[in-house]
Amino acid sequence: MPSAHYASYEAHGTYGTSGTYAQAAPAPAPPAPSAPYGSYGTPGEPYGIYEPPQGLYDPFLPEPREAGSYAPPADADELPLLPRQGSVTAPAEELAKTPSEPLAAPRGEPAPEPAPGAPGRRSARRRRTGERPDALRRLVPQALVVAFLAGGTSAFIVSDKTVKLNVEGSSRTLHTFADDVEELLADEHMDLGAHDAVTPGHDHGLTAGDEITVRYGRPVALTLDGEHRRVWTTARTVDGALRQLGVRAEGAYLSTSRSAAIAREGLDLDVRTERTVTFMADGRERTIRTNAATVHEAIDQAGITLRGQDTTSVAPDSFPREGQTISVMRITGSEEVREVPIDFTTERHDDPTLYKGTEVVSQRGEKGVERITYALRTVNGVRQKPRQISTETVRRPTTQIVKVGTKAMPTAVQGADGLNWDGLAQCEAGGRPDAVDPSGTYGGLYQFDVRTWQGLGGKGRPQDAPAGEQTFRAKKLYVSRGASPWPVCGRKLHG
Repeated sequence: MPSAHYASYEAHGTYGTSGTYAQAAPAPAPPAPSAPYGSYGTPGEPYGIYEPPQGLYDPFLPEPREAGSYAPPADADELPLLPRQGSVTAPAEELAKTPSEPLAAPRGEPAPEPAPGAPGRRSARRRRTGERPDALRRLVPQALVVAFLAGGTSAFIVSDKTVKLNVEGSSRTLHTFADDVEELLADEHMDLGAHDAVTPGHDHGLTAGDEITVRYGRPVALTLDGEHRRVWTTARTVDGALRQLGVRAEGAYLSTSRSAAIAREGLDLDVRTERTVTFMADGRERTIRTNAATVHEAIDQAGITLRGQDTTSVAPDSFPREGQTISVMRITGSEEVREVPIDFTTERHDDPTLYKGTEVVSQRGEKGVERITYALRTVNGVRQKPRQISTETVRRPTTQIVKVGTKAMPTAVQGADGLNWDGLAQCEAGGRPDAVDPSGTYGGLYQFDVRTWQGLGGKGRPQDAPAGEQTFRAKKLYVSRGASPWPVCGRKLHG
């Protein structure tokens, strides 16, 4: 406390009944005076009277106080003295040590007279006034400390900001020392995800009066016009989510009410927006606005009825698109049954009893029969290509079997070798083994009829046999009948 507010102390006498003090024995000399506690007399001198500053009152100073000796503490100069705002007092402990001096008389009573020989009030004031500059020098460091503390308090008050935090529509006022939004959220233990939104941004510097809004992200499994996707929204209702996602909800079908709340866990939402679809049916064009899920449903809304085999130019269960034109096809149909042949197969088997080059059909092949049913359709009066709808085998085909000779053909016949067989063949058939006369009765190089050929051991028809076999059979015929079988060309055998 500033020492200027303390008066000097005088020596006090003993307290008597009359209100005056008796002269006390001289008090021992106090230590070196400390400026904050006022001036002291020289050793052996009585102390002056204590006078508190005018207009100041210390509620902590006990009264009345017994008279006694005053001695400032040994480390008084080392103790920091801080002023109390509005009052200046000396510590109670030190006042208790103050030497005896007359106290102010109670209100309404005459003040006690000082003891004989005690210095007057004026001399004490003169000593106090002479020591005032040294007290001021001691007050300067204390004033600096007070100013520093006051400045820290001001900085503390400036750093404190009042802001509003709005979380999902619930607002509250906060006092914070955070510098930006990110620090405020950390102080509030709010860990936001990638799909959560905060306004203003995380790096926004905070000032008094700011309002921070936090909205949590919500997943939505959205099926929009038949297309499935997963999206995130910070809206808390279906209507808000549709506006945030830019989905036109007027006239749309919604699987959930627009006013329905979206929980933090999200929801499944099916949206079919209103579209313009045109139908061509029965020579007329009809355009409607619809949010139907299928073409068939949209046709019903257009007032068009499908009967029998009637259908549309796109699949009836497909999703109708914006601006799509769909034709309705009126179909009439019937069935037609046709029987068609089935070709037989041929098998060839070696026969060692037949000469090489000889083939004999041992089993003739026969074709089978298959019954096929076709659908005949007329679309909008135009006949369509028949469409096969079923098949049935009426008769299976019979396989043809052919025997192939593997036996070596003899060439020599006694009595016929050495004749001109090539000349005879040229005369009868022009040298062609498969030649047949116009009537179909005779065939081969030597124009055998079938009966004669088979009588000589031949198989089948002569024109089907190899040339060597035909020559061998002709030699056998010459040995038995001579040249008579060839009445015109027989002479060639010898010429």
